[in-house]
Amino acid sequence: MNVTDYTFLLNKPDTINSVYTDALGNVLTEFPYFQSARALRLKGLFNQNSFKYNYALKVTAAHTTDRSILFDFITSEHFDTLQNDLYDTKNLELMNIEVVGSEIVTPKTIQEQQQKALELSILTSIKEATNNNDTTSANESESIIELGKPIDFTPNEKHSFQEWLQLSRTQPIDRSIENNSKTFEDSMEEERKKKAALIDKFIETNPKIAPIKPGSAPAPQFELNSSDNTHLMTETLARVYLEQKKYQKAIQAYEILILKYPEKSSFFADHISEIRNLQNNNN
Repeated sequence: MNVTDYTFLLNKPDTINSVYTDALGNVLTEFPYFQSARALRLKGLFNQNSFKYNYALKVTAAHTTDRSILFDFITSEHFDTLQNDLYDTKNLELMNIEVVGSEIVTPKTIQEQQQKALELSILTSIKEATNNNDTTSANESESIIELGKPIDFTPNEKHSFQEWLQLSRTQPIDRSIENNSKTFEDSMEEERKKKAALIDKFIETNPKIAPIKPGSAPAPQFELNSSDNTHLMTETLARVYLEQKKYQKAIQAYEILILKYPEKSSFFADHISEIRNLQNNNN
């Protein structure tokens, strides 16, 4: 790849195809800290809906000093141009479908039906999905729940993005501790002695604390946490848990989504069933 091609891609990232993506990969092999090249390759993988995108996002985050800039980049309108075009096309097709007949339902009827059938619908959906997937293989389950597909974050999903970054969060190895373990132990022993000396001094210089009489202890006050974090739950966060192989968290996430969006209960129930199938195959 020459300078002219690279400058062109910087100005027209939507034109990055598989050839350019591979070329950018070669550039990164030689210059692994070339951040703009990593961003362009990330865009190319996203354009191709590549299974390599999620891993590339982790690596790019590891090479990025300010990850908020990376988040703004992958959630920008420019980054999602191709996907938005596809959505608009599909939406136009749906709008052009001719409706032969329709039934008018009053709001009162809708409210009554939703109230009575919500729990039954959820339980039935999960049960049916489980029964229909008893013989599903692990590979089929991964395909159904689109495991490995690029995670498309939105600007309002910083919480999900932070959870995703935990995939690449590692503690740096401190070689000085390995090479100087004896010195480290000595310093810890000295620290313990200092703390013990402070405790002894406190006991000597402070009067005894009178014990509390029975029945005079004040009742403990507990402050209930009234905050509801279900608003943070999104399909993207559920997928993040799935990619992290936190299957139980993913199941809980989809259960919350069923309650938030009962109209999609069958879809989420199918995902719960496939995740449980993955759990059984991995045990």
